[in-house]
Amino acid sequence: MNKARASKSEARQRIVETAERLFYAEGVRAVGIDRIIADAEVAKMSLYNHFPSKDYLILAVLQYREEKFDSMFENWISHHVSKGTDRLEAFFAALKDWFESPGFRGCMFINARVELADAKHPASKFSAQHKERFHQMLQTIIEESVGMKSAKTAAPAISLLVEGAIVTAVMAQSSQPADVAREAALALVTKAKRK
Repeated sequence: MNKARASKSEARQRIVETAERLFYAEGVRAVGIDRIIADAEVAKMSLYNHFPSKDYLILAVLQYREEKFDSMFENWISHHVSKGTDRLEAFFAALKDWFESPGFRGCMFINARVELADAKHPASKFSAQHKERFHQMLQTIIEESVGMKSAKTAAPAISLLVEGAIVTAVMAQSSQPADVAREAALALVTKAKRK
């Protein structure tokens, strides 16, 4: 790869990482392009060479965030599984790890969807798709615990518990909602196993 292309890639990555940090901490609407340019230490033209508008940048940031978040969350799950915890309980332990992580401000995908207020915005659509993928991952974990048939009834309710825990954790500034959601989810799983 030549130096110009490498430099372009580095600049793009720096812009995305900076925007992700700022958007998560302060919101996608509150942070302007000039702030991102200043914090990323790039020229305005460099940003616009990579992203024709802020909307393109928001979408790129959410795509980056999904990759980063999914990897982080799976590492937390694997860490708990390696200690002998089953995958469903490990999922909720990972949820608690996330809630206790420095700078936790809830789900960036929920936050972006609410801020954008336009369900047709590409970043809003991506956020909704992310949630579908996240819930599918959770459903797969539930299927491992109770089987496919029982998971079909338990998974939607457990997904709602998880989303409620995320919002409540932000509102209460507490990781305890992860424990509450875990207890309720385990009760649903036990009930589903009996059917």
